[in-house]
Amino acid sequence: MALLKVLKVPDPRLKLRAHPVEKVDAEVQRIMDDMLETMYHDKGCGLAATQVGIQKRIIVIDFEDERTPEPLIMANPEIVWYSEQREAFTEGCLSVPNQWPSIVRASSVKFQYLDRQNKQQDLTVNGILGACIQHEIDHLNGVLFIDHLSSLKRNLLLRRAIKVRED
Repeated sequence: MALLKVLKVPDPRLKLRAHPVEKVDAEVQRIMDDMLETMYHDKGCGLAATQVGIQKRIIVIDFEDERTPEPLIMANPEIVWYSEQREAFTEGCLSVPNQWPSIVRASSVKFQYLDRQNKQQDLTVNGILGACIQHEIDHLNGVLFIDHLSSLKRNLLLRRAIKVRED
């Protein structure tokens, strides 16, 4: 396994849309393993491939939750249902250092993905785990969590995050 470099705002690669994975093979599994190692090293709970400059639809999440005792390792995750109920969650991001705004997201989501063995999986989750999955899938679509904020708040957080990088 290898540590990967996490891209930070304002890197334009964070705004690119990732390409689907054709099949979870040995190369994709290696990327998944490297992403997990990087996420743990940087003390995150989720990481999208686009955050490490890989334009593939891969995310990893390890959020201590009784429903998911093992890390969620996903290729081609796709949300197939959102609840109408919304909830605000405090979010952070390895690509936007030391910023923790409140983001409103669907309270529950159902999604499909390919697991590490290339098997189709379905999972319905709610709460902070659901918010985390929505956050990481946003990355695959070139959307940062701060894009859900007003332009005033977004610009303020961007300036702060860039300043943190420079210190």
